[in-house]
Amino acid sequence: MEEQSLLFFSLLFIGCVFGQISYTIPEEMAKGSLVGNIAQDLGLQNKRLASGKARIYTRETGEYIELNRDRGVLLVKERIDREALCRQTTPCALHFQIILENPMEFYTVTVQIIDINDNAPTFKRSEINFKISESAITGAKFLLASAVDLDVGINDLKRYELKPTDNFALKVQNNASGNQNVEMVLQKPLDREKEEQISLVLTAVDGGEPQMSGTMLIVITVLDANDNAPVFTQSTYKATVTENSPKGTVVATVTATDADLGTNSKITYSIANTLKNDIVVFEVNDENGKVSLIGNVDFEESRTYQINFLASDDGGFTDSCELIVEVQDVNDNKPEINIMSKSNVISEDAKLNTVVTMINIEDRDSGENGKVQCFISETVPFILQTSTNNFYSLVTDSELDRERASEYNITVTCSDEGVPSLSSSVTLTLQISDVNDNAPVFERSSYEAYIVENNTPGLSIFTVKARDADWNQNARVSYILEDSSVNGVPVSSYVSVSADSGVIHAVRSFDYEQIKDFHFRVKAQDGGSPPLSSNVTVKILIQDQNDNPPQVLYPLQTGGSMVGEMVPRSADVGYLVSKVVAVDVDSGQNAWLSYKLQKATDRALFEVGLQNGEIRTIRQVTDKDHVNQKLTVIVEDNGQPSRSATVIVNVAVADSFSEVLSEFTDFSQDKEYNGNLTFYLVLALAVVSFLFITCLVVIISVKIYRWRQSRVLYHSNLPVIPYYPPRYSDTLGGTGTLQHVYNYEVCRTTDSRKSDCKFGRAGSQNVLIMDPSSTGTMQRIQSEKSILDEPDSPLEVRKHFSQSQFTVSVCDH
Repeated sequence: MEEQSLLFFSLLFIGCVFGQISYTIPEEMAKGSLVGNIAQDLGLQNKRLASGKARIYTRETGEYIELNRDRGVLLVKERIDREALCRQTTPCALHFQIILENPMEFYTVTVQIIDINDNAPTFKRSEINFKISESAITGAKFLLASAVDLDVGINDLKRYELKPTDNFALKVQNNASGNQNVEMVLQKPLDREKEEQISLVLTAVDGGEPQMSGTMLIVITVLDANDNAPVFTQSTYKATVTENSPKGTVVATVTATDADLGTNSKITYSIANTLKNDIVVFEVNDENGKVSLIGNVDFEESRTYQINFLASDDGGFTDSCELIVEVQDVNDNKPEINIMSKSNVISEDAKLNTVVTMINIEDRDSGENGKVQCFISETVPFILQTSTNNFYSLVTDSELDRERASEYNITVTCSDEGVPSLSSSVTLTLQISDVNDNAPVFERSSYEAYIVENNTPGLSIFTVKARDADWNQNARVSYILEDSSVNGVPVSSYVSVSADSGVIHAVRSFDYEQIKDFHFRVKAQDGGSPPLSSNVTVKILIQDQNDNPPQVLYPLQTGGSMVGEMVPRSADVGYLVSKVVAVDVDSGQNAWLSYKLQKATDRALFEVGLQNGEIRTIRQVTDKDHVNQKLTVIVEDNGQPSRSATVIVNVAVADSFSEVLSEFTDFSQDKEYNGNLTFYLVLALAVVSFLFITCLVVIISVKIYRWRQSRVLYHSNLPVIPYYPPRYSDTLGGTGTLQHVYNYEVCRTTDSRKSDCKFGRAGSQNVLIMDPSSTGTMQRIQSEKSILDEPDSPLEVRKHFSQSQFTVSVCDH
C-alpha cells in the first residue's frame, strides 16, 4: 500500500517544483506559537499561498502544526509533548509536506522537537520494605529499584543519594545492558533493642535546569535475635494486704522485661525458695506476674510475708526478686448505740438544755478503730452533749415552736475513726405538745362591708374569719361583738355576730338618709387557758336605694294660689321665664335630676332645660299668644325605678299689669262694676288692711312652719328646704314689669355631693301671685292698681309694693 502511494505521488509530481526546509522548536509551546515564516523561507508571496490553496499533507497521527495562508506562517496547532511523541527516541521530529496548485508545487518541511526538563525522575514504587536480622554481617548488599526519567540528554537521570548513612551506604554499578544497578550495603551492625525500625530515603536527581528529583522511602525492620536476659523492674517489691481479704485478691504484680522480641522475649514467672505456709497463702500468675491470695490472711497470726520470684525466658536466661507483704488490721466492728432513757413528748415551752434522751456507745475495736464520735446530721433545735466516755445526752438547744414543727425525727449517727470509718445510727421520734401561745389572727387588718338600705332584719351582711396557729382547744375561735354605740344607740341594736362562724347579721332595716355608715369592733377569742384574743374593725357602708322622690323647691305651690311669671311680648327667643329648682335626698345617680315639659298651653312657645330646669321661650312672642299660659313640668330622678314630681307654672304674656288685669277682669263674673272714686278708695283701703292683716298671719305662720321644719330636719337628717314665695316688685317705674331678685341657698345631705343638683341664679323676671279661680283676688288687685295710680296715694301703700327679695336656703347637714 505504501509503495502504491509513493508511486502515485511520484507520477503526480513529475515536472513539478519541489523543495525542502527544516525548523527546530522546543516541546510544550503554547497553542498558536510561531514555528516559522514558511512563505519567506520558500520565497513565496502570501497571495500565492492563497491562490494555490496551500495546505499541509502528513501521514502522521495528529496535527500539531497548521498553516496560516494570509500571514504565510506555520503555527503550533496543539501542545507537543516530546515524550509522548517520541519517547526515548532522538532526535524527535515532525515531517509533513506543503502542497500548492496551479501550478502545482511540492515542499517538504521537517520540524525538530527539542526536549525540555519537564519530567522528574520517578520510582516505580514510592516505598519498599526490607526485613534484616540484627545478626546480619557487615558488607551485606541489598538491591534497590532504579528510577526512570522520560527526558533525554542532559535532562535525563544523573545520580542517586541515600540518607541517612548511619548503617547503610549506596553503591551504583552499570550493567552489561547499559542500565544502572543501585545497591544498599550494610556497613554497621544492627541492634533491634536500640532501633527496631530504620527509615531511609533514596533520591534520584536529573541534570536539567532547574534540577528535578524523585524519592522512594526505604523501611527496614530489624529482626530480633535472643541476645538479652529477663530483668525485673525492682529487686524488692513491697505490698500490703488487709486482714480478712477475700481469696483471689491481687496483692501485687511483679514485672520483668526482656529486650528481645517475639518468642525470645516470652517470660515465665514462678515462686522459689519459699516456706510452705507462704505457698499455701499466695500464688503468682506465670504469665503476667500477678500475686494473689489463695488462703486467709490474719493479722494476729502473721503480720508480714516474704516471697521470692523467678523470671525465665525460652533461652534459659533468668532473673529473681523478693516480695514483702505487710498485713494491716481492719476496722471490722461497728459502734453499738444503746438508748438508756428516752422521752417521746416534750412541751413547746420547755426550757433550754432540757434532757430528752440519754445514750451509751460501745466499739469492740481498739486504738483509732475504737474511738467513736456521735453527731446529729439534721438542723434541729437539739444538740448532743457528752458527759463521760461513750455517754451522750440529747438536750434542747433553742426554743421550740409546735406551730413551726410539731414532730422531730432526730437521727443520731456514731462513727469510729477507723479507715474506712464504720458507723451506726438510730432515729429518735419526738412529739411537741402544744401550749396556748398564739392569739387568733384575722385574715385582714380591717373589713368593709356593704348593705343596701331597706334591708330585711336578720340579713347576713359579711363574714369575718380569724385563724389560730395553736392546736385543738387552743385553736378554737369564738367571735364576740364588742360594746360600742352608734349615734348614741348600742351597736348591738344594729348588727349581731355569730360566735361560731363570724357571720355578721343586720338586726334592723337601715335607712341611707338617716345613717350612711358606721363601724364597730369584733373580738376573736380562742379556747385556751388563759384565752388569747385579737380584734378587728368592721365598717358597714349603707348603699342608697331610690326610695325618695324629688322635692320641688321653686316654684312652691301652696293652697290654690300658684306662682306666676310675666313675659313681655317683646321677649326674644331664649328669654328666661323662670327656673324650676328641685332636690332629691337620695345620693348618686338616684339624685341625678332631669326636667321635662309635660303639658303646656302652647308647647311651641316654651321649653324646659333637661339638666338645669330653666324655662325659656323657643320662639318670638306675638300679640296672638294668649295672656294666660299654664306649664306643667315633671322632675324625674335617675334611679331604678325612677321617681318624679310635678309642678305647675303659670306664665302671663303681657307688657303691663293693666293688660293682665284686663285679661282677668274679662273673666270676672261681675261685669257690671260701676263705682266712683270714693268707692275705689274705700275698697282699696279695705284691701290694703286685709292684705296687711293677711301678711302678718302669713309671716307668723311661716315662722312657725320654719321652726317645725327645722326640728323635723334636725331629727330626720332630711334636707327639707323651707321656701318663701316672692313678693311683688316695684311697679312705680311705669315699665309694667315686675323686677325682683331671688337667691337659692340649698341644704344638702352628706352624700348629696354625688347628686346633680342645679342651682338657680338671680335674674330680672316678672313674678305674680295669681288665683284664677277667685274673682275677689282680681278685684283686690284691680283696687290696689287704682290706688297706686293715684298721685296722692299714701307712701305706706307704695312701699308695700316696693322691690322685694326672697332667698331659698339649703344648708349642708
